[in-house]
Amino acid sequence: MESYETLYDSGKARAIGVSNFSTKKLGDLLKVARVPPAVNQVECHPSWQQPQLHSFCKSNGVHLSAYAPMGSPGGTSGKSRQLLKDPVLNMIAEKLGKSPAQVALRWGLQMGHSVLPKSTNEGRLKENFDVFDWSIPEDLFAKFSEIEQASSLSYTSISSAKYKCEASYR
Repeated sequence: MESYETLYDSGKARAIGVSNFSTKKLGDLLKVARVPPAVNQVECHPSWQQPQLHSFCKSNGVHLSAYAPMGSPGGTSGKSRQLLKDPVLNMIAEKLGKSPAQVALRWGLQMGHSVLPKSTNEGRLKENFDVFDWSIPEDLFAKFSEIEQASSLSYTSISSAKYKCEASYR
């Protein structure tokens, strides 16, 4: 952390960010950091909402930035992989005349997160930008609590890597 703080102090870095820090790891860091991180980038979407981490970040002034805001279609967690097919998400999308992907992105924005969708498809890129001039009404926003949460996320390295890790979270 000292190296990052040195860069910050010299003006070479305007902010410090972390990635994939749990509430515990972030809390431990905040106890010793002279310059707290401005952002924690984590996987976060309607089927992996991370409410405790969201609250912790908010109460400590750390912005939550969501990668994979539409789930992880290529990932190993079943619920995360199937988010865009979730019946609750699709019902909300249908009522709003939007795509499930747009609704997932808008959910993240309304939660106060920045969202980092990934696409190389021109049509989807345009669709992803059409999330700023509308909002999800409160009654429909409450329905997100009905979306089943992913109970485990598996992280595996490439087959040639020396070490592999698989972790389950609840």
